[in-house]
Amino acid sequence: MRVHRAITELPRGAWDGLLDDEAVPFLEWAFLAALEEGGCATPERGWHPRHLTLWRGSRLVAAAPAYLRDDSDGEFVFDGAWATAAGRLGLRYYPKLVLTVPFTPATGRRVLVAPGEDRAAREAELYGAAQEYARAERLSGLHVLFHTEAEAAGLEAAGFALRLGVQYQWTNAGYSTLEDFLGRFHSKRRTQLKRELRAPESQGITLRTLRGEELAELTPDALFRLYASTVDKYPWGRRFLTPDFFARLLATFRHRCEFVEALRGGQRIAGAFNFVSPGVLYGRYWGCFEEHPFLHFNVCLYHPVQEAIRLGLRRFEPGAGGEHKLTRGFEPHITYSAHLLLHPGLDRAVRAFLLQEQAAVRAGLPRWQAETGFKEEG
Repeated sequence: MRVHRAITELPRGAWDGLLDDEAVPFLEWAFLAALEEGGCATPERGWHPRHLTLWRGSRLVAAAPAYLRDDSDGEFVFDGAWATAAGRLGLRYYPKLVLTVPFTPATGRRVLVAPGEDRAAREAELYGAAQEYARAERLSGLHVLFHTEAEAAGLEAAGFALRLGVQYQWTNAGYSTLEDFLGRFHSKRRTQLKRELRAPESQGITLRTLRGEELAELTPDALFRLYASTVDKYPWGRRFLTPDFFARLLATFRHRCEFVEALRGGQRIAGAFNFVSPGVLYGRYWGCFEEHPFLHFNVCLYHPVQEAIRLGLRRFEPGAGGEHKLTRGFEPHITYSAHLLLHPGLDRAVRAFLLQEQAAVRAGLPRWQAETGFKEEG
């Protein structure tokens, strides 16, 4: 195993050669480089790159994006209570090691394996090497965030405890038109959604999605201002991203980017910067300069859904949080993380908590599903 203190220490071709058709765009070398080189995931901001790789001679056979953390900001799997409990026991919780993509709560493989390799064996070797590294560095523990369900068994076998979360995602049930999708709702809910869908027209607002060369109309500063307009509204808001990050995306990652733009009087008043891979759309950075009823829903939910139907995409993941998505046809999906605390007492306490939390999440799924407003099947 080797540990790398920047993604740029690894050849782009070698890293991306581990990706397959199931890989999410955020695991691509260019996205990780934009975060690190763009001044977002840096030691000054509490993100110390420690990417883990396995080699056979000169051939890269497995890798995982990994960071030492000085805090938990931007991880979207909240362990602040665990850090507080550790402090009460006189234990140091930070630094810790996380296998994740910074600021990106999107499910995806956290261990990348070269084609033709034994995936289970390489995963087990990397998890074992990560634990050896964490113990050697006297870290508090290891955390694998937003891994896939398929990776869960291997993580449990390696000694990790699973944590469950919930995100609300849109799934294409074979819709040909938006009306097909709206037809799944009860009459009252369908009427509500149609009223919200009509709002932009009555407000003099037009929506469109920019792709490919059309993205040349955007500037990094304009994208950053939109992004900052949202995070600056809230006391807990943090400017995790930078103008240079957006500049790097436009320069090196345009093939994965889309921008939903809201125009009024020819002026851009809101937008959402999203990402796309074959079959899946990922909602990300929203901002607005003018407040209008239902504008957020149209830019971040309805317009992307219409485009997903038009393009035949399988799924639309609009990001973490937001129970308002439930009533607009976004269904609950379980997300996963895995945790191994190296202090036996703290590890036992966390595992006991996670068992209770898992039961609560699974018990809540039927209730959340019912809140979508879909008519009962059959």
